[in-house]
Amino acid sequence: MTVITVHSTAMGVSVEDRLNIADTMARFAAGIDTRDWVLYRSVFTEHIDVDYRSWRIESYGPMAADAWVARGTRLFPGFDATQHSLSNLRFEIDGDTATCHAYVRADHYLVNNFGDSMFTIGGIYSDRLVRTESGWLISGKTLNVLWSQGNKHIMTLAAERAAAHT
Repeated sequence: MTVITVHSTAMGVSVEDRLNIADTMARFAAGIDTRDWVLYRSVFTEHIDVDYRSWRIESYGPMAADAWVARGTRLFPGFDATQHSLSNLRFEIDGDTATCHAYVRADHYLVNNFGDSMFTIGGIYSDRLVRTESGWLISGKTLNVLWSQGNKHIMTLAAERAAAHT
């Protein structure tokens, strides 16, 4: 395997930092969509500040990353599939801290007898990251939901299905 170290910068931000932060974001999405909770947990610092109030009012404030991951295990295994697609990543990097803004389209799929099998959320993630010995990790995560479409009820059905399998 060949390792390439990039030393050039784009607008004062190293390409290497941009690539490493983008990789953290990709591992976040892959972890949740593949239900790889070890991978998902690996992208967070020990404690994170969460602001998902645009989606669920009670999803706000500081919490242990393990508690945040545990919340995911109570919902996402109930879906037949999910896909979190991130695009248009923008970076603000200042030394060992960074913010990454990314468009998100989160598709949730669950075959059911109560309507459409799909529910999609579109919005923007604004993640705060810190550089650690393990690489760039997410220390804060904000979701700003801009739109949604489909059968929102499958979110409840997925949580019930996940609870029944624990």
